Amino acid sequence: MKILEILHRECIISSLRSHSKREVLEELTEALLQYKASLNKAALVEVLLERERLGSTGIGDGIAIPHGKVRELDELILSFGRSLEGIDFDSMDGRPSHLFFLLVAPENSAGVHLRALAKISRLLKSAQFRKRLMDAHTTDEIFHIIHEEDKEF
Repeated sequence: MKILEILHRECIISSLRSHSKREVLEELTEALLQYKASLNKAALVEVLLERERLGSTGIGDGIAIPHGKVRELDELILSFGRSLEGIDFDSMDGRPSHLFFLLVAPENSAGVHLRALAKISRLLKSAQFRKRLMDAHTTDEIFHIIHEEDKEF
């Protein structure tokens, strides 16, 4: 699976306006609506918040990968957001998160959902990749960086 099969250019936010976990989830969900307008924003945000109550998806190193499953979806979709200032996402290392990949999957898609999470995690293990994402100036540049890295895996 390639990340750009599920991440569309219009779902990338190069500079998040959010200041809280809930705002990040709402803003990234809004980005998904640019591609999949049929999604119920309020219901999806609630699914994501419920997942966060089980344990934060802030995995450390400035990364968060919030995710959830919804019934009305027929494909995996992904949005990306970056916060230069950082946002408290209750990360495992206690530090702010800067890079956010929001993954939403159909309700009964355990295998493909887990493979996508693993792929995103593998990409983000590279400190150089994370730095390039942080140093990018535009949405197009972020898209290009993800495309380049995606080809390697």
